[in-house]
Amino acid sequence: MLRAMTAPVAQVLVVEDEAAIAETVLYALRSEGYAASHCLLGGQALQRLQEGDVDVVVLDVGLPDLSGFEVCRRLRALPGPQAQVPVIFLTARNDELDRVLGLELGADDYMAKPFSPRELVARVRARLRRVAPAAPVAAAVEPGWREHGAFAIDREGRRIRYQGHALDLTRYEYALLEALLQRPGAILSRAQLMDRGWDSSADSADRTVDTHVKTLRAKLRAAGASDDPIRTHRGLGYALET
Repeated sequence: MLRAMTAPVAQVLVVEDEAAIAETVLYALRSEGYAASHCLLGGQALQRLQEGDVDVVVLDVGLPDLSGFEVCRRLRALPGPQAQVPVIFLTARNDELDRVLGLELGADDYMAKPFSPRELVARVRARLRRVAPAAPVAAAVEPGWREHGAFAIDREGRRIRYQGHALDLTRYEYALLEALLQRPGAILSRAQLMDRGWDSSADSADRTVDTHVKTLRAKLRAAGASDDPIRTHRGLGYALET
């Protein structure tokens, strides 16, 4: 009898010296099925990270021995793939300079205390989804469909799915999302999106792209998006993270 293969459990390392916060975070992560371990000190965390087998780090900035910033800096200097482990900072400070410093050192996300444990778990899930290996070509979807990360598109049938859920899209919502899917990660201006999705200027009006992005985001949330895949780049346009 063949047994179904199960996906490995993601390993989350929580580096936090406040016991109450650490216990809350560990409970929230384990409740969602993650394997969560805990370190009190930055030095302990670096030793654990050097051993490997960590998928995400939840890292407090204000540690007793090393600052979280220093831990992140040393992590990014490690040899091998472990240097690329996603880092989510926790901090009692919400200053812009601290956020910028953390991101420049290689952090992937930043949460100020007090925070929602559910939101933290959602951000961990989003980071894991982005670093997950792509499905092998042999496990391709149905004929006519092409996968782009969490999205799948059937251009001939003008259909798009997100995380396996069919999206009920209007003509212009489909055109906008199709344009973004053609160049994942690229920033497209409103004018570029209108050129690709609108037949004529008679169909368009001021801020119409913004309106359709808003309705698209609502439909993606309804399909299970915990982190908005359509990113706004102020003054530039929009980009899609697949």
